[in-house]
Amino acid sequence: MFESILEYAQKHKCSDVHLVAGQPPIVRRVGSLERLKMPVLTNEVMRELINNLLVPAQKAMYHDGHDIDTAYSDAKGYRYRLNVYRQRGNYAMAMRLLNNHIPTIEELGLPDVLKELAMEPRGLILVTGPTGSGKSTTLAAMMDHINLNKPCHIITLEDPIEYVHESKVSLINQREIHHDAKGFQEALRSALREDPDVILVGEMRDHETISLALTAAETGHLVLSTLHTIGAPATIDRIIDVFPPHQQPQIRTQLAGTLKGVISQALLPRIDNSDRIACHEIMLMTDAIGNLIRENKIFQINTAIQTGMRYGMQTFESNLARLVVEQTISHATAQDITSNPELLKRLLGR
Repeated sequence: MFESILEYAQKHKCSDVHLVAGQPPIVRRVGSLERLKMPVLTNEVMRELINNLLVPAQKAMYHDGHDIDTAYSDAKGYRYRLNVYRQRGNYAMAMRLLNNHIPTIEELGLPDVLKELAMEPRGLILVTGPTGSGKSTTLAAMMDHINLNKPCHIITLEDPIEYVHESKVSLINQREIHHDAKGFQEALRSALREDPDVILVGEMRDHETISLALTAAETGHLVLSTLHTIGAPATIDRIIDVFPPHQQPQIRTQLAGTLKGVISQALLPRIDNSDRIACHEIMLMTDAIGNLIRENKIFQINTAIQTGMRYGMQTFESNLARLVVEQTISHATAQDITSNPELLKRLLGR
């Protein structure tokens, strides 16, 4: 049955598969959950499946009460990101379908300014958005652009590895947390001694990882990472708030000097419900935005983005309005997702 579930998910371009004891298999298709017409999964079936997917060390950790993040490749070579967990004492697993093909920036329809950001010699670039918004795919496309165009050493730190890159013009080394390194902090410290030019940190999860990433960007490396935030102001506030109050002025100065751009994105259903498309807010570092960060006037950054279109910046609402005008997404979808309905209304002339 497991192979049939994965075959269905691949055939219908699902993004996720949920396998939970007491429920039939459930997939996420074009952003919505769909229960498959298959038998309800029992605890016994789930236990056997999980034991077959995990290596002995992971089994021991799981049965000791830990959740497990890992990757899986099926018989056809398709790859999946797995999170194995428990709910109400029952076995459960969430699977994210991964694309074996690394899409290009053009194939994803991403703004061209992302190519310029990817070729920055140093600094910090953040891709943000909620879970399932395509952050890893955007980062993979940017990494592939570097890999194709710049002779440099790229190190990725991921949990788990999602897109497998091959060295092209660049040398690229991918390290999986809990397999090649104990944690992000240890791997990032070690990476700084491995002659990197570019470092990808899968997620900035805690104070020390954020601090190390800022230091790496400040000392001449290009660092790319993700945060589960929506919008540039919330992203900058989140980074600053991780630090104790007495350190925050220093962090604002560091951010103003190292941050190159924040790309915030969400995946929205197309108007014909055939697929999803990414909508972006793009903030690029300018002298004006750097001053706003240093002076703790983060709330004014949205205005700076609105007036910075000539630099390649765009607000989420301007991208939403364009997608509505092009009839790529519905007006109702845009209204549901926007955090600034008045601005969207003005942009659409409604």
